[in-house]
Amino acid sequence: MKTRLTVLLSLLLAATALASRDKPVIGLSLDTLKEERWQRDRDTFIAEAQKLGASVIVQSANSDDTRQVRDVESLISRRVDVLVIVPHNGEAMTRAVKSANEAKIPVIAYDRVIRNANIDYYLSFDNVKVGEAQAGYIAARLPKDRKARIVRIYGAPTDNNAKMFKEGQDNILLPLINSGKVEVVHEDWALDWKPENAKKIMNAAITKAGRNLDAVVVSNDGTAGGAIQALLEEGLAGKVLVSGQDADLAACQRIRRGTQSMTVYKPLKNLAALAARVAVDVAKAKQPRTSAVLDNGVKKVPSIFEAVVLVDKENLMSTVVADGFHKASDLR
Repeated sequence: MKTRLTVLLSLLLAATALASRDKPVIGLSLDTLKEERWQRDRDTFIAEAQKLGASVIVQSANSDDTRQVRDVESLISRRVDVLVIVPHNGEAMTRAVKSANEAKIPVIAYDRVIRNANIDYYLSFDNVKVGEAQAGYIAARLPKDRKARIVRIYGAPTDNNAKMFKEGQDNILLPLINSGKVEVVHEDWALDWKPENAKKIMNAAITKAGRNLDAVVVSNDGTAGGAIQALLEEGLAGKVLVSGQDADLAACQRIRRGTQSMTVYKPLKNLAALAARVAVDVAKAKQPRTSAVLDNGVKKVPSIFEAVVLVDKENLMSTVVADGFHKASDLR
C-alpha cells in the first residue's frame, strides 16, 4: 500500500510541476556535436531561447539513428512543450515523430527535413542554392580550352540535405557534362559526412583517374578537409579547385592558404536564433510567420529558408570576419 501511495504521490507532484511551470521547455535533439558547426548552433539556440524565457534540454545522438530515436522518446516522456530535431536520418525519425504526434507535442525539423512524417515546421537554409553556389564557383574557373576533369564527393546518403546540395550542383554541372565540356572522372557519397571517408574517395579518384584533375566539388568543409588531405599527400593541394560549405575555421584557414577555393557561409546565428524564436512561439501556441512550403511526402510543411553567402579569399574578411563568425587573428 505504501509503495502504491508513493507512486501516486510522485505522479501527482509531477503533474502539478508540469501545470505550474512558468516557462516553456524546448527539447533539442541533435544528430551530433562533433562538428564545430553544430556546437555553434546549440549555443546560439540556447542563448536565444533563454533570452525569451524558455529552457532547453539538449540531446546529441553521435550520428546513431537508434540513439536519436531514444533521445526523442526521452524528451517526449519529459513532456517538453515543443521538439526541435536535427535528424541524422530523416527517414529514421518518422517513428519518433509519430510518438510526438500522439503526445500532442509539436515538431520542428531544423536544417534537415524529416520525410514522411507529420512535422509542424521546417527551418533551414536554401540547400539547393548552396549546391548551385558550390558548382557555379567551380564551373566559372574551369579551363575553357579543353574538357575539364572533376571529382564529385557528395555528403551522407542518409541526409536529405546532401541530396539537395547535389540537386543544386546538378543544375549547374549537368549542362556542362552533357555538352562534353566537363567529365566526372569519379564520384561517391561520404558516409556520415566523415572526412576520412572523403579522403578515401579522393584517394580512389586519384588511383582511378590519375593526377590530372581540375576540381573537386565537395559538399561541406569537413569532407573538403579529407579530400584536401589526399591532395596534399599527392602534392596537388592548391593546384585543384575544391569547394566546401559551413565556413568552418579550418576551412577558412585553408582558403587563406589557398588549398581550399571556397566555402558557403550560412549565418548560423540567424538560423539558430530564428529556430529558438519559432520554437518559443509554438510552445506558447502562437503561429509563426513562414515564407515557403516543402513537401516532405506527407504534407506541405510550412517552412522558412535563410539566405547563404559564397566566400572565397577575396571576401573572407568582409563576410565571416566582419560578421564576427571568426576572428581575423585566427585565420592564419
